[in-house]
This record gives sequence, C-alpha cells and structure tokens, in this order.
Amino acid sequence: MHRIYLGFDPREADAFAVARHSIRRHNPPPRDMEIRGVVLDKLKESGLYTRPIETRRGVDRPVMWDVISGAPMATQHAVSRFMVPIIQRHGLALFMDCDVLVRASLQPLFEIARADPSKAVWVVKHRHEPGEGVKMDGQEQTAYARKNWSSVCLWNCDHPATRALTLEMVNTLPGRDLHRFCWMPDEAIGELGREWNHLVGVNKVNPDAKIAHFTLGLPSMTGYHGCEFADEWREELSRWAA
Repeated sequence: MHRIYLGFDPREADAFAVARHSIRRHNPPPRDMEIRGVVLDKLKESGLYTRPIETRRGVDRPVMWDVISGAPMATQHAVSRFMVPIIQRHGLALFMDCDVLVRASLQPLFEIARADPSKAVWVVKHRHEPGEGVKMDGQEQTAYARKNWSSVCLWNCDHPATRALTLEMVNTLPGRDLHRFCWMPDEAIGELGREWNHLVGVNKVNPDAKIAHFTLGLPSMTGYHGCEFADEWREELSRWAA
C-alpha cells in the first residue's frame, strides 16, 4: 500500500482538494494508493502533537506562532509533517505540502526509494534562500537551512535514521532543526530530480515538472493569477468541483 500524506490547513481547503484530485487523476485505480491528510487538530486531540502554539498579531492579520521555534508558522503542517514516519512506522510514506499540483504518476518515486533502501528519506535538495518579505496570503517569508526540502519528502520508515526521529523530538526541537533533518547523517538523505518538487516562481520555468509547488502563492491568490501552471491548477479545481 502506497500512502501519501498531504498537509492540511483549513485556510487552504481548495489547495488540498486540488492536490488530492490531481494525485487521483494521475494515479487511477487499481493503483494501491491511499491519501491521508495531516490535520493538526486531530493530532492535538490524539495527544501526539503537544508543541505550544500562540496566536499573535501580524502586520494585517493574526499569525500562528510556534513558541519553541520563536517563529511564525505559515501553515498548520509546518511542523506536524514530521509526524508522518512516526504515525506510519513501516514501509514508504510520501508527504507533500497541500499547495502542489501533481502532473504525473507518482509510481516512479516509490520505485526510486525501493531501488535504494540505504536512504532514509528522498527530497529535492533546493538552494532556496528567500529574502525578507511576505508570501502566500500575507504570511511572513522565513529563511532556514534546507528550505523546502521537507515540502515533498518520501520517507523510508524502516530505515534506522528515520526511526531515530522520536515523538519527543518533533514536539521539542525548533522547526528549523527538523526541516534540515538534524537527527540523521547527510548520507542518509537521497536526492530527487527537481521535477519532483518544482518551486513555481523560484525555479526556472519547467514544462516537464511532475509536481508543481506553489510555494510563493496559489493561483487563487492576488498577485499569482498568472504564475506558471496557474491555468492547470484552476482546471483541476474545476474538475474537482464539477
């Protein structure tokens, strides 16, 4: 069973729907695939997620503030994504931010991981160093090491370096340390081709991108209506809504 986990944020419900629908459209039955949402409220209710979160005043709206990190959280799955290998425990688990558009079969990703079990996690190793400012719907743009590596990551949950990640670590380490996979050696991190996490508006235009990631802002947001793959994203939204 291939399990895919999508970050969920109620403010981005349309994005979640587009991501899930595009996965299903490019990976139709009888593919042995299950899609699950990483929902912060459910993780908190279950007692798994115990990190303190505050609501603070932002420039023009309230922002979620991760107390341990001393930094804002752009989405509710900013840290909860690291619960995925703890929840699944065995096999392969693919996590993606919800602001993605899947444009191809995901089967080759799982084949890459199966072919090399020496890696604990597979990611696109971006060199994304954003300047100060805002992104998305007015969220503060934050910089940290290995930014966006964890926005699409395929976990080998049986690998010792993956199993070294504990629930306590997810609940106590600063987000910037989790996002750089601080608990595992660099050689355990496999590298995927950039087409598997194409950063729209950041990376060079790529018509062959397999996963388009609207990290700066969704096509439904002011200022991003004409971004790369915007029409495809809106078409996918229309298909889901039909």
